[in-house]
Amino acid sequence: MRTSAVFLLLSAISFAQVLPATRPAPRFEDVTRQAGLSVSHISSPDELYIMESTSGGVGFIDCDNDGKLDIVTVNGSSVERFRRGGDPMVTLYHQDANLKFTDITRAAGLTRKGWGMGVAVADFDNDGWQDLYVTGYGGNVLYRNLGNCKFEDVTEKAGVRVGGFSTGVAWGDYDRDGHVDLFVPRYVHEDMNALPDTHPNGSPCNYLAVRVLCGPDGLTGESDFLFHNRGDGTFEDVSQKAGVSDPQHRFGMQALWANFENDGWPDLYVSNDTGANYLYRNKHDGTFEDIGLWSGAALTGEGRLHASMGIDAADFDHTGRLSIIVTNFSQEGMSLFYNLGAPGFDDIASSAGLLLPTFPYVGWGTAFFDMDNDGWPDIFVANGHAYPQMEAVKGGVPYREPLLLFRNNRDRTFDNVTGLSGLDKLPRASRRGAAFGDVDNDGKIDVLLLNVGEPPTLLINRTASENHAVLFHLVGTKSNKAAIGARVTVTAGDLVQFDEVRGGGSYLSQNDLRLHFGLGPDISMNTVEVAWPSGKKEILHDLPADFIYTVVEGEGIHEKTPLRRGQP
Repeated sequence: MRTSAVFLLLSAISFAQVLPATRPAPRFEDVTRQAGLSVSHISSPDELYIMESTSGGVGFIDCDNDGKLDIVTVNGSSVERFRRGGDPMVTLYHQDANLKFTDITRAAGLTRKGWGMGVAVADFDNDGWQDLYVTGYGGNVLYRNLGNCKFEDVTEKAGVRVGGFSTGVAWGDYDRDGHVDLFVPRYVHEDMNALPDTHPNGSPCNYLAVRVLCGPDGLTGESDFLFHNRGDGTFEDVSQKAGVSDPQHRFGMQALWANFENDGWPDLYVSNDTGANYLYRNKHDGTFEDIGLWSGAALTGEGRLHASMGIDAADFDHTGRLSIIVTNFSQEGMSLFYNLGAPGFDDIASSAGLLLPTFPYVGWGTAFFDMDNDGWPDIFVANGHAYPQMEAVKGGVPYREPLLLFRNNRDRTFDNVTGLSGLDKLPRASRRGAAFGDVDNDGKIDVLLLNVGEPPTLLINRTASENHAVLFHLVGTKSNKAAIGARVTVTAGDLVQFDEVRGGGSYLSQNDLRLHFGLGPDISMNTVEVAWPSGKKEILHDLPADFIYTVVEGEGIHEKTPLRRGQP
């Protein structure tokens, strides 16, 4: 048990600020109320069961192809409400003018009821419209976008309903056949007619001597699913033959497809709660090999298990390799698995300055993102305890916890700039999912947050910076239409950076499918290389900064839209 003195010391360390004089102070504005995001996430006040504690995600989708990000939030539920039929699994907000959003959920046809958990976006049928997959307790739903934000529930037809307790789904074209596939991790087995009130050994479920929900320890885990897209609107369960079914039934939380070996094939990372994480290496033949343990990406640097939640990957130090961040439970701290190449991964969270600031809190949604467009990815973490009862523990870690923001120092270390950014002044909440994207098309990345029991939070990035930026909207032809898995490498001056298009990540959430790059003082890019999932590569030369480029596979730039740089 940690004393109140230790907690206060860790809190003081976590908010220490160091700021190079030449770098702009990050600023974010909470525009939730004026934006019209008013629907609360549903959860019981006491959260006596684990389904109530783990929901839910948020995401960005451009459901009508107007070039503006729309918003989807998971609604959650409670045991009593679920037993009465559940709640609509998501809310969809359409972005109108001037950062105003309208709730179009019912008109859009997103009417399936249940207990929503997470969301992920892709174009599974390659018709040019972004589709939505929603995970949940008791069953998932696949919504096919018919165009202009009108959706059809094709779950049963597609064969991806999935029972049990599904969590952080991810889309990825693992066999590079031009049709995006679906990986669905699952968590624990919970029988709604026999919900646990005690540990299986008969003892009360306690944390720091306080009665809390039961699980995941002592509960039975569930298997995971990989669905291969047949290209005709249906999917085939290939989990076992692909080697990713999780026969050990670890407690799956979030999946992320990423090309960790730079071989052009997407690998799969899966965070597990209180179990070793998986890193599935793509063997290029439709099967995978779990290399998590021997690669060093499954456990802490000391070989300990963590209760892992959210994940993201980026080349944060420009070495040409993707490293991994993972958020974990209280008194564990987050992990930063640094990609060493052939030797594997090394957890450098402590030396990077991330371990102590995150140690007190329960971390969930997270991302590498370039908050000030200097070309170096920073880190954002959404926190919130799993147990509302912690509010009654004197000197303990609270249920409603602060956000954390870390600035990249360009030397494999990060400074905690939460206080400098003003994010510490926001009302504290117990947060879960976090999504990242350029909501107002001004070249700066904004943040969307899920607050348990409350409406979401939309933070618009108001950082005053003269740095330049660019966004790329990729459209596949031979590759899947949404270009999931495509890698863009940008060279501007002496800086080379890359990122990949991903369907699902963070924690139960979906980021902007467009790729964003901060360019620092450079007003143009020397080269832009697009490596498509099909294997085709295209190189574009001498592109000016501060535009949104639509690039079509095999056809080059189709559209060039100026960023709203400097506009309110």
